[in-house]
Amino acid sequence: MGVVAERLRAFSTNRWLVFVAAMWLQSMAGIGYLFGAISPVVKDALGYNQRQVAALGIAKDLGDCVGFLAGSLSAMLPPWAMLLIGAVQNFLGYGWLWLIVTKQAPALPLSMMCVLIFFGTNGETYFNTTSLVTCIQNFPKSRGPTVGILKGFAGLSSAILTQLYAVIHAPDHATLIFMVAVGPSLVALGLMFVIRPVGGHRQVRASDNNSFMFIYTICLLLASYLVGVMLVQDFLELSDDVATSLTVILFILLILPIVIPVTLTFFSKNEYPSSVEEALLSESPKGQASTSEEREDQPELILSEVEEEKPKDMDLLSPSERRKKIAKLQARLVQAAARGGVRIRQRPHRGDNFTLMQALVKADFWLIWLSLLLGSGSGLTVIDNLGQMSQAVGYIDVHNFVSLTSIWNFLGRVGGGYFSEIIVRERTYPRHVALALAQLLMAAGHFLFAMSWPGTMYMGTFLVGLGYGAHWAIVPAAVSELFGVKHFGAMYNFLTVANPTGSLIFSGLIASTFYDYEAEKQAQMLPGMGLLAEGPLKCEGAVCFFVSSLIMSAFCVVGAGLSLVIVYRTKRVYSRLYRSVR
Repeated sequence: MGVVAERLRAFSTNRWLVFVAAMWLQSMAGIGYLFGAISPVVKDALGYNQRQVAALGIAKDLGDCVGFLAGSLSAMLPPWAMLLIGAVQNFLGYGWLWLIVTKQAPALPLSMMCVLIFFGTNGETYFNTTSLVTCIQNFPKSRGPTVGILKGFAGLSSAILTQLYAVIHAPDHATLIFMVAVGPSLVALGLMFVIRPVGGHRQVRASDNNSFMFIYTICLLLASYLVGVMLVQDFLELSDDVATSLTVILFILLILPIVIPVTLTFFSKNEYPSSVEEALLSESPKGQASTSEEREDQPELILSEVEEEKPKDMDLLSPSERRKKIAKLQARLVQAAARGGVRIRQRPHRGDNFTLMQALVKADFWLIWLSLLLGSGSGLTVIDNLGQMSQAVGYIDVHNFVSLTSIWNFLGRVGGGYFSEIIVRERTYPRHVALALAQLLMAAGHFLFAMSWPGTMYMGTFLVGLGYGAHWAIVPAAVSELFGVKHFGAMYNFLTVANPTGSLIFSGLIASTFYDYEAEKQAQMLPGMGLLAEGPLKCEGAVCFFVSSLIMSAFCVVGAGLSLVIVYRTKRVYSRLYRSVR
């Protein structure tokens, strides 16, 4: 019994268990991506026009992106408290919305409805912050795969919830809102004492790469399976038993990653490193810091001086000789600075650690932000208006398009991070090359939406979802490379403001204006429509989003141009950062 108890204790403190639990939480945390399926229900129940629905969408985007409070509280509260706050906010916000839509509670003014949507969606920031911060602490040497997988599962959440809704076969579409209110909250409460720091830096194993590859395989299988299920459900009428069986397989794929901590705990002879291994793991290679915190304590500004003062022929040396020369020059600069014989400039260079205020005065940062606004803002507009876009061209079931976009979003995040890493490491070129390609794909997708040819809804959602997801894998990595990781949290939160800002411009001002204009014009052309003036106006046909889709396509091309400008301005920086690993 003593051995079993020890194994169970080791299982409860295994960092892979925490990671798998965070994946499960994230698979329910991307509730913002379901707004495209929820908005038609809210629009019909409350009699809103498209401009009012767009206002709700902007409130949702703000709640999804403004995570300053969650980020601040994460440094003061334990993970379980963070998850509890997020669960309460999610349940109250969307639970109240469900009561209003089902006429069990009185309708609120539009401004209060926006506050309600903001409050409920903002609970997602507590789920995201807790999952990311905890897993980065447990996997300090594998931050890229950790963040990419977690963000990918957040992108899959709408497809998972939609599949559950399809199994229920609820005649009332408001049931989906009830699932959004209850599902993520219950999962967060169930995992609130599992997701926590467990000293993961002492559990590093040589098999970690294999474990990550296993999870990547599960992710791709999950995405492929969901695509197949959605397409089958769209073209065939499935029986209840078949739909239930498909959902059971979905849950098996979601649960399958638990094999990793189970295997490491119960079937591995050496689950934890010995004392000698711990000592070796805690040591960093000579001349390198073992963690980002240690690197931050080093005199980073001296590196900029070394880059300015080094001999011109140093680039001709081998990487090992160049590092020795730079180390000697850096030591001499430190000694000279200590004697007061040299003044080290306080202005950081690209590649150093910037504060947010220092980054805000750099043209590169604003070019990145504006390019992100044009790309992700137009993509988010499509996600928020998928319900109206598909209904306008004759599709009745809008949930499949929402689910497919969620899957393409996930693949865009995984693929964007993977291919941009190849570009910077093998070609020493800036990541924004990949972002420019993604934005051109989005421009093609918006153009297909405008044309509304047969089948273009499927192709358009594929291109836009793929490009939108790539933004959130490429841009954060690029900002951390150009402006450092010491104050990356503040810069990342500022970057996320581009999402609701772009949604405000493209959805709140452009798409909704043209939609309502066409809807009113169609209403005036139909006899007897004056009697229905109190109901919501609906637009039918390709004309509803024709102009707005062309405008967004043009702006995506502009965004690709800005990305190429960033490539031109930063290619020397990337050449310096990655030439030693080529």
